Amino acid sequence: MGCEPPRRLERALGEMYGDAAAADWLAGLPGLTERALTAGDGLTAERVAAPGGRSSLVVLVRRADGTPAALKIAPPAARPDLERAALEHWNGWGAVRTLDASEAGASGAGASRPDASGPGASEPGADDAAGGLLLERLHHEVSLRSLPEAKALLEAAGTVRRLWVEPPAGHGFETVAERTARQSAGMRAAAEADPELAPLVEAALAARAELVEGASELLLLHGNFRQSKVLSGERAPWLTVGPEPLVGERAYDLARLVRDRAEDLIAASGGPVTARRRVKKLAESLEVDQARLHGWTLFRAVESGTRALAEGRRQMGEVNLEFAGWL
Repeated sequence: MGCEPPRRLERALGEMYGDAAAADWLAGLPGLTERALTAGDGLTAERVAAPGGRSSLVVLVRRADGTPAALKIAPPAARPDLERAALEHWNGWGAVRTLDASEAGASGAGASRPDASGPGASEPGADDAAGGLLLERLHHEVSLRSLPEAKALLEAAGTVRRLWVEPPAGHGFETVAERTARQSAGMRAAAEADPELAPLVEAALAARAELVEGASELLLLHGNFRQSKVLSGERAPWLTVGPEPLVGERAYDLARLVRDRAEDLIAASGGPVTARRRVKKLAESLEVDQARLHGWTLFRAVESGTRALAEGRRQMGEVNLEFAGWL
């Protein structure tokens, strides 16, 4: 079976890591995939999931007994070792279940903490040791985004609350304070390059400083939770995939969900009111402090917007920054 990566993945890796580094990793992808398949004791590849995600290749496979599964191959810079650690700790509770841990060749919950430059700073081809993640097969083509907005938000809230548990002892996850400190540098650079962004960036950084100072929770978080990260399954109606795990407060994890379907809100006349209503509704339904959710939503929208602009994704950057302006 060929393992031609979806065009979406090629484009996204180039945006995140640079075209040369992305090309190097993609050139080695056939070998990485073959090694992961042969290490899986009887795995048979069916096809590549398309259009797929923006950070990894997912190959739909069958195990020796015919059980369907999914083999996920991600660059080491995406820290699949930490994704594995989180998924194994959740053990299928609200999230996709890992299958045979020995088949991925990645380290578990004791994985080393990322350095100060963060998981996104390494080139994607820096280390091939992370291997692949063998996961239970979900319906990758059916996410919560296929549902009407109100129903999708309700199901998302019920799913994400299952993930907020005590982290494993001796974990290697970074904290919300550490991740957002690293991200702040890019936001400041964006404001220096474009002074028009400065007021939003300053407001977001001020909100972060206050939130970090007053943080009291230290739970395991998904890190990038949104509707498209919740897929239909057989074992449970909806299960989360693709964590970028860290530890901290629930409001940080919920903040990305507030911004879901932002393009639709931008196109609607009542977008600003709807955005503020979402903050209130999600905070109340999940018993999260509304002011803290508002602050993290602002920070994460500005961070996403400035990062998208830096990566050349201007439309997405402008959508996120307009959403942040409503807050």
